[in-house]
Amino acid sequence: MSQGDQGGPASRVVVVAGAGGPTGRAVTARLAARGDTVIGLGRRASDGVTAVDLTDGEAVREAASRIGAEHGRVDGVVHLVGGWRGSKTFADTDLVDWDALHEAIVRTLQNVSLAFEPLLRDSDDGRFAIVSAKAAREPTQGNAAYAAAKAAAEAWTLALADALRGTRSAAAILVIKALVNDDMRAASPDRRFPGFTDVDDLAAAVAGLWDRPAAEVNGLRVDLTT
Repeated sequence: MSQGDQGGPASRVVVVAGAGGPTGRAVTARLAARGDTVIGLGRRASDGVTAVDLTDGEAVREAASRIGAEHGRVDGVVHLVGGWRGSKTFADTDLVDWDALHEAIVRTLQNVSLAFEPLLRDSDDGRFAIVSAKAAREPTQGNAAYAAAKAAAEAWTLALADALRGTRSAAAILVIKALVNDDMRAASPDRRFPGFTDVDDLAAAVAGLWDRPAAEVNGLRVDLTT
């Protein structure tokens, strides 16, 4: 269920939601390498990942309660659950795509943030982070549903930041165009991936959220595309 230092006093307890994919593995590895106890949650169980249906609010609350009881605290939550659907034109938009993106991007975020907010509030140095996209503020006709879901996720996270104001925890937004990893490069060796953010760079940005005081990080929107 967890990776990293189980006993060191400086070890943070960080939950990574959506830990099963390349991005989750990169973030988990980065945090574990510095001694954090990392708890991975995902759709399917695998090495270091516990299966939790993040669209099920009760299941997420039970996971948060279990983690809090087992580790005594939670010092970070990184929400990496997402997805993309689009169309060629605005008129071609299928609202089935909106339903799917709302469930994957927004509903999971709502469930995770509501379940873990009390634990973050009690942390001595907590952070909550989501990965958003430039599309949230620069939507195009073909990604209306995706951009709207990401914009909703940003608004929700800023509301969490307001709830954490005055505590020793913070909520922040990391902005990308898209993500790239070594497997994608190997599969398309001639592709350049302009403007994409490497998953290792994203992981470094997540880890860096603890390098600044919570008051400076809270409500921050960090652009990783420049």
